[in-house]
Amino acid sequence: MPTTFRATTPDRRPLATAEELAAYLGVPLGTVYAWRHRGQGPVAIKVGRHLRYRWAEVEAWLDGHSADQAA
Repeated sequence: MPTTFRATTPDRRPLATAEELAAYLGVPLGTVYAWRHRGQGPVAIKVGRHLRYRWAEVEAWLDGHSADQAA
């Protein structure tokens, strides 16, 4: 019988795939993988052989890379 995951907190969302992250950020998928290889980009989680991203960490990474902070 399959078990259903029930989030313990209401702010939990499914983890993003590399493809979803690329689409969300509007960058090629290869860029997401290059960031991972160079240690740049949002923190990724390995689930088996797949990369997954927590949306909260993606948002935090974006906040830290805003154009206003680059000046």
